[in-house]
Amino acid sequence: MRSISDIRRDYTQAGLDSKDLTPEPFALFERWLQNAIDADLRDPTAMTVATVDDSGQPSQRIVLLKDFSEKGFVFYTNTESKKAQELSVNPKISLHFPWHLLERQVKVCGFVESLPKIEVAKYFLSRPKPSQVAAYASAQSRPVSSKQLLLSKFNEAKAKFANGDVPLPSFWGGYRVVPLEIEFWQGGEHRLHDRFLYTKNNQDLWQTERLMP
Repeated sequence: MRSISDIRRDYTQAGLDSKDLTPEPFALFERWLQNAIDADLRDPTAMTVATVDDSGQPSQRIVLLKDFSEKGFVFYTNTESKKAQELSVNPKISLHFPWHLLERQVKVCGFVESLPKIEVAKYFLSRPKPSQVAAYASAQSRPVSSKQLLLSKFNEAKAKFANGDVPLPSFWGGYRVVPLEIEFWQGGEHRLHDRFLYTKNNQDLWQTERLMP
């Protein structure tokens, strides 16, 4: 294998200037997300979710963004999963959107609040039925002895709900990530990247500053 220290390239697709910013970060995020969708990027809503356990050990995984507004960023999960258990102890969270092909990334730091059951149910019932069934088959983050056992549990759940709707599991929930900081990063030539940080002040208003690359 070649030396990985030699793997590099220049970022020349675009720039980000203060005139490109919006008064609040969500309009700019919506524009960038739409750019990612229009560019036909694979999984444009994929984001890394970082949480911290009670020992201070951070952990990351990729989930899909399911909604966003000025209130925050929404995702759903098994409430008995590792990330949910960590969030029950420490609600602080970070998100990262890696739009590599556009030479862009967005980082969000904030805290989570649990979504009302009615919102969770609305989303769960909108999922394809096999995905609903899979929620019952998988005790997320728990060890399993084989893929065959997982498939067996899926087939059992599939048979159980074959002739009716799949009810909302008691262990299924959702979170809204309430942001306190949102950083927009646009790759730049000679590693002179453009970085702008939106931060919420004590008056609950957004202020921006350019960061050194």
